[in-house]
Amino acid sequence: MSDGAVGQRLDLRTLEQQLRRTGSGGRWTPPPVDPRSLRVGIVHLGIGAFHRAHQVVFTELAAAAAGHDDWGVAGVTQRSASVRDQLIPQDGLYSVLERGPGAAPLRVLGSVREVLFGAAEPAAVVDRIADPAVRVVTLTVTEKGYRRDGAGRLDLSDPQVLADVAGQPPRTVVGQLVRGLQRRWERGAGPVTVLSCDNLVGNGHVLRGLVHDFLDALPSSGLGGLADWIGTSVRFPCCMVDRIVPATTAADRADARRVLGLADHGVVVAEPFSQWVIEDDFAAGRPAWELAGAVTTKDVAAWEAVKLRMLNATHSLLAYLGALGGYDTIAAALSDDQLAAAAEALMVEDVAPTLRVPDGLDLTDYRRGVLRRFANPALRHRTVQVAMDGSQKLPVRLLGTVRDRLAAGAVPQHAALAVAAWMTYVARGRDVHGRDLPLDDPLADRLRAAAAADAGDPPRLVDSLLRVEEIFGVDLPEHDGFRAALTDHVARLTANG
Repeated sequence: MSDGAVGQRLDLRTLEQQLRRTGSGGRWTPPPVDPRSLRVGIVHLGIGAFHRAHQVVFTELAAAAAGHDDWGVAGVTQRSASVRDQLIPQDGLYSVLERGPGAAPLRVLGSVREVLFGAAEPAAVVDRIADPAVRVVTLTVTEKGYRRDGAGRLDLSDPQVLADVAGQPPRTVVGQLVRGLQRRWERGAGPVTVLSCDNLVGNGHVLRGLVHDFLDALPSSGLGGLADWIGTSVRFPCCMVDRIVPATTAADRADARRVLGLADHGVVVAEPFSQWVIEDDFAAGRPAWELAGAVTTKDVAAWEAVKLRMLNATHSLLAYLGALGGYDTIAAALSDDQLAAAAEALMVEDVAPTLRVPDGLDLTDYRRGVLRRFANPALRHRTVQVAMDGSQKLPVRLLGTVRDRLAAGAVPQHAALAVAAWMTYVARGRDVHGRDLPLDDPLADRLRAAAAADAGDPPRLVDSLLRVEEIFGVDLPEHDGFRAALTDHVARLTANG
């Protein structure tokens, strides 16, 4: 590469110049489809690193394999304008840098054709969803982005939700979606599919319920027929996604720059593994994702349970125990023999008995693959990053296993250890070296208040946090065996410093 190229930023012009000047040399691959030819057919809400490293890759490879040019992506960034600011000057181009054994060459992607900042451009988001050319709306907004209450319904006490219901330009994801569907209905723009790609049990069913909760809260005047149209013209399939995508660092950006010869402000990092299981129920067509390796099925639930309870639950256990133990990354936590044994035991003793294994999946191989992926030191997936939003993650990752094992007459000790580690993380707020541990959680203030007075008393701490009904419901606090297991684990974790 020439020294002059290194000072330039990635965009369509500089990418073409670089290809003419030096080629890729096998170290990186250009977009397999011409970005200029792509028409927007997908709106994605929540265009963070995961979406760009997962669904966009599948979509672009599928478009190349099928020869289609109508599945470009219009991404909506929800919380900040950073992704827009990264990608717009780059003509939507960015690269995916794989880390670990079997890593592919750096891949430049061109399917993102537009980026909107939802907080500043709500009308544009609504109009994009209502565009007749758009046939699929996808979402990765994290569990908390759905703004659910303790019962799993749309939280109508949330001020932003109430403002969206009242008619402000929508700021919440469900508000954006419903107002976009409303505009679509009014314009006769045709059917559309809404595909949640977040870690929620039955994510499509959940999202459909939240949409109808929003509709039920609206004034009835002028909206007759919208709910019926959504019922007949909008599909909400479920899906399961899997890829480890850690936060991009300055070192990652420097490595991408060395390989590509251009500065990429939007590079994302990922492990080589990637999986997508999709319920094949679409209202108006979809990309041929199966040509890129996705699994299409009529039954996502079994795959989803394996992933949430085996992989995600173990990720959380290692995050909380690892962070408390002073380990900065998941791979470092797994190098601790005690933590590795706890992770293995969680999957074998607690989770496996609760699963309905999908046809064609070897659960032993899957478990070994989970541990092998977590042990990849090249990813540097930070424990405190995985520890975020525990109040939203525990119910879907761990508490289903807890309830199933309790119903079978067994106290799941290792799942209880993971929950106890979260409780200790919340109460202590520091690791064994005295370093602060951030509590990044939508219920952070309430959790701190619940733990503050009882941090040094394990039985009282357990009782206080178990009373957070949004997390534990009304059943788990009443189970003496589970409460005793939590208390024992919290006492040991506290005694160990």
